[in-house]
Amino acid sequence: MPVRTRFAPSPTGYLHVGGLRTALYAYLFARQHGGTFILRIEDTDQSRKVDGAMERLIEALEWSGLQYDEGPGKGGAAGPYIQSQRLPLYREHADRLIAEGKAYRCFCTPQRLETMRSAGATKYDRLCRSVTTDESRKRAEAGEPHVVRMVIPDGGEVLLHDEIRGDVSFAMDLLDDQVLLKSDGFPTYHLAVVVDDHHMGVTHVIRGEEWLPSTPKHVLLYRYFGWDVPSFSHLPLLLNPDRSKLSKRQGDVAVEDYRDKGYLREALVNFVAFLGWNPGDEREIFTLEGLVKEFSLDRVGKAGAVFNIEKLNWMNQQHLKLKHDADLLPLVRPLLAAKGYAVTDDAYLVKVIGLLKERIVLVNDFSDAAGYFFRDPETYDEAAKNKNWKPETGAHVRIVTDAFSASPSFDAASLEAALRTVAESLGVGAGKLIHPVRLAVSGVSNGPSLFHMLEVLGKESVIRRLHAAVERLG
Repeated sequence: MPVRTRFAPSPTGYLHVGGLRTALYAYLFARQHGGTFILRIEDTDQSRKVDGAMERLIEALEWSGLQYDEGPGKGGAAGPYIQSQRLPLYREHADRLIAEGKAYRCFCTPQRLETMRSAGATKYDRLCRSVTTDESRKRAEAGEPHVVRMVIPDGGEVLLHDEIRGDVSFAMDLLDDQVLLKSDGFPTYHLAVVVDDHHMGVTHVIRGEEWLPSTPKHVLLYRYFGWDVPSFSHLPLLLNPDRSKLSKRQGDVAVEDYRDKGYLREALVNFVAFLGWNPGDEREIFTLEGLVKEFSLDRVGKAGAVFNIEKLNWMNQQHLKLKHDADLLPLVRPLLAAKGYAVTDDAYLVKVIGLLKERIVLVNDFSDAAGYFFRDPETYDEAAKNKNWKPETGAHVRIVTDAFSASPSFDAASLEAALRTVAESLGVGAGKLIHPVRLAVSGVSNGPSLFHMLEVLGKESVIRRLHAAVERLG
């Protein structure tokens, strides 16, 4: 049977990194088996629906590189892929369960249910199970508000196999007569997910462990309808470093937050893949294609996975280093343009990127780190000035400036040779000149290789800046 997986978010806001992990694992499993990855939008809870959220979810998924095969905007034989467009299908299946005695209409008012809860009831008391079929039909036809509940058998247990957790059993007596269809005609998650997964041919359900307690009800529904039960894999929770559940209150959790801060999608996907999974060896840096080859559900753990931002930062640095300088150009150019820098010379920008990318963590860091490549320094780092610019430094820098001006070539090797020759003639260590020259040219005390920086800046800019520093600093 062809493998078919799905990612089924609710359009309630943004794509959570936990959702990205679920989508990623479903995507990897489908790609690994030559299968189909489906996107389904679960918008049956209309009270929580946020305008524009579906479009943002799709945008975040596509930014992450997870291209779905069937879903909104792409179509497919199993559509529509938005649950609110499938309401007649859910009603049809609810009516079938009622007709077969596997579900019943419940006419209890919200006030009665609230009274039960206030009294400490943990489950519905099944009062409406005693309503006769004829009376139930007449009351519904008369327009009396009601929901549809599934019948949970008395006694026994539901056994299921989870690909991550192994065999799991649930006592029937602990299960509630779950509401399947609400009074507004919309299904609950429990009916919709089973009906949709079946009709969309989903063979492997990969989702968060918060859905594990609901799975026995889903298994019962599959049996009630006479359908094959798919494979289930419930992923471990994502945790903060303090072991609390990852939430918006304790930091960024939206994919778009990380995108906007300058994380590469390759790094975020790589990092998220390791939240619960590992390849079984020391390797940590993977492309999406590499993950497709290596991923396996049997290496996904049960324990909660800690979201370590330092690890994400490290991975982002590694992926930055792996990227070709020119490939970063579309990401860096708008950042520099927003600062007011001239960004029309692609060849120059690529050289700047090549010099800086080894030293930064996030793409957004380029905008601050690259300033002196586009504007002459107007101020000089005070601590560096006090440490490296002595009374005699101005005279020394003048000599270096003359040596640079006279150099027939303005490449890194020639400039280094010229500076070291000056240092030797003055009887000082090269560092006594390197640090003041860096300060004069950039205004700061650290950065990439000085001589490569000078080469990229070019002769005219370097000479001008050296003269200006001597004028200002003496």
